[in-house]
Amino acid sequence: MNRRLLMILAGIAVLAALALGGAAVAGSTGVFDDGEAQLTGPSADRAKAAALRITGGGKANAVERDSENGATYEVEVTKKNGRTVDVRLDASYDLVVVEGDSEEDDGVEQEGQH
Repeated sequence: MNRRLLMILAGIAVLAALALGGAAVAGSTGVFDDGEAQLTGPSADRAKAAALRITGGGKANAVERDSENGATYEVEVTKKNGRTVDVRLDASYDLVVVEGDSEEDDGVEQEGQH
């Protein structure tokens, strides 16, 4: 092969490696989710426990940082009746608002304090 063709192929290989590396980093940080990074650890555990107390049980699916309605945390909970709600909590894990999951019912259910 001539030198020019080798340089072109090497350039393509470098670009492909960079693209794959960038996709791996973005995937591992949760960028391809709904744009929100999932929380884990003690804060997430406390938020899940508070949300389940508020909803009377169910399954806590995910915890994210949140700023809507003055909240600090958003916990997605599937209630015992199968409906999914977003429980927004303040920094002290107290209720801000419970909203129907907009992906299911466009926020029809709303309760709580502001």
